[in-house]
Amino acid sequence: MRNYIRHPSSIPIEYQIDDDSTGFGQEHLKDVGAGGLSFFSARQLLPGARLIVHIASVEPEFIARARVAWCHTEDNGYSVGVAFTDTKDLFQMRMVEQLCYIEHYKAEVWAREGRQLDGEQAAREWIRRFAHGFPGMDD
Repeated sequence: MRNYIRHPSSIPIEYQIDDDSTGFGQEHLKDVGAGGLSFFSARQLLPGARLIVHIASVEPEFIARARVAWCHTEDNGYSVGVAFTDTKDLFQMRMVEQLCYIEHYKAEVWAREGRQLDGEQAAREWIRRFAHGFPGMDD
């Protein structure tokens, strides 16, 4: 059974292999789930490889250590799943996930209704309308 929920794929993510000094690769988040996340990659990553994952588009920015759990060939690259190595990073990633959904909601409201919401307004509306359906959230 799938423990991931579909996530807005417009969220940029960077990663660096621990022993690679070439810098961060830039990709886009695919899914977030219990224990980790997945993203699209232009290059193949070997299962077991240790990474540093960075998401700068949220406040505060998210940086965590992870390991590659799986890597599957896709049409134009690879789908990579990573597992976090520290439980505190799991909680932080849940917060990042919610912030991403709220930012996505702000953009949808603007496009659909022409209403511009600040972060606090969007968070209140999103929580009222959608938090009950967010996995792990109590009513």
